[in-house]
Amino acid sequence: MSTAPGPAPADPAPQGTSGGPPAPLGRGTLGRRLVIRVTALVALAAVLLSLATALATRGLLLQQVDQQVNAVVAGQRDGPQSGRPGDKDDIVQVGNPRDTIIAAFAEDGTVLDSRILRRGYGEPPPLSAAADASLAALPVTAAKRSVDVEGLGHYRVATYGVEYQLTNGDGEVLQGRVVVGVPLVEVDRLLAQIAALEAVLSLLAIAGAAVAARAVVLRSLRPLNRVAATAQQVSQLPLDRGEVALAVRVPAADADPTSEVGRVGQALNHLLNNVETALAARQASETKVRRFVADASHELRNPLAAIRGYAELTRRSRDAMPEDAAFAMARVESEAERMSRLVEDLLLLARLDSGPAIEVGPTDLTELVLNAVSDARAAGSEHSWQLDLPAEPVLALGDRHRLHQVVVNLLANARTHTPPGTRVETGLAVREGQAVVTVA
Repeated sequence: MSTAPGPAPADPAPQGTSGGPPAPLGRGTLGRRLVIRVTALVALAAVLLSLATALATRGLLLQQVDQQVNAVVAGQRDGPQSGRPGDKDDIVQVGNPRDTIIAAFAEDGTVLDSRILRRGYGEPPPLSAAADASLAALPVTAAKRSVDVEGLGHYRVATYGVEYQLTNGDGEVLQGRVVVGVPLVEVDRLLAQIAALEAVLSLLAIAGAAVAARAVVLRSLRPLNRVAATAQQVSQLPLDRGEVALAVRVPAADADPTSEVGRVGQALNHLLNNVETALAARQASETKVRRFVADASHELRNPLAAIRGYAELTRRSRDAMPEDAAFAMARVESEAERMSRLVEDLLLLARLDSGPAIEVGPTDLTELVLNAVSDARAAGSEHSWQLDLPAEPVLALGDRHRLHQVVVNLLANARTHTPPGTRVETGLAVREGQAVVTVA
């Protein structure tokens, strides 16, 4: 069963093409990756700079505190700086920075004296047992260190050894050590403020870098997006249909060989030039082949018609011919007919390839099918031709001559490829808004 549709639907969109190029900063795009990487680098630089600034500031502040610790140590009467032993009752001196701690310990760790200097509160109060225990564990060393004193907080301390003359009258000299500490509360507060300020500035810098990177990347990728748009436009051209003119090119501004994107645009233009040249060569070759086929078919029609005519003339006298000669002439006539059909097919292909203009208009398919079946009945009277037409005329948009040619070819095929006496039914109907012609 064969069908002939009614109005031809519009050509579908080319397969494999997307609705449009992706967003410049869409997921997985080069622009998005560049913005993320630039922002990450700026964030890393901001973090490293903040750490370096915090460490440098902390070092400077600790140097100032160390100077205060040195001043407290130097101010201790009868300390190692004086070069002579002193009295243990004179270990702690007033006049040092507020909340300074000074503790003296015997060699075996016994607390000789420990005080925290609080101005305006009279006699400096002693340290707690827990604070004494944490200070007593510190060894004598020339380096200053930051420690947490139990119940007092963060301190910068120095530990040095001393000799003390006991007051028991026997002249005994006691070996021991003194721990001096200056509070780091102001240093910690200042470092916390600096860290908070650096965090705010770093966030602002990262946000600014992200915005700037986005603007710069979008601007830098505009030429590449135009190149991609050109390639997308070319990919949607019907390159398989007849003559193709590739008038689309990358603009000269985007084909500058001095830039990376420009080299891509220039390469795409060279590619389009080569493709256009190849398509033109293909079109010229196909035109020559079609012309040759059409000319050869036209030239073959006349000698084939003559051969068929002479072969048909010999039918009248074949009874008088020798059997082998009559068989040979019958074969000549048969092959001439087959060759004529091949030539007609070649002519039809040549006309189809040449792409003649199709005249689309309202066509009465009822009349067209009726005439085609009438012609087929006259040409093949040995067949039984049946026709089934609807009560109402069927109209469709199409080229009347092309549609008539299609129906005639279907009927001719049915007549040629079936034995005499075959029943050939031709029908016309309307299904789902389409006209359907059947030959069975």
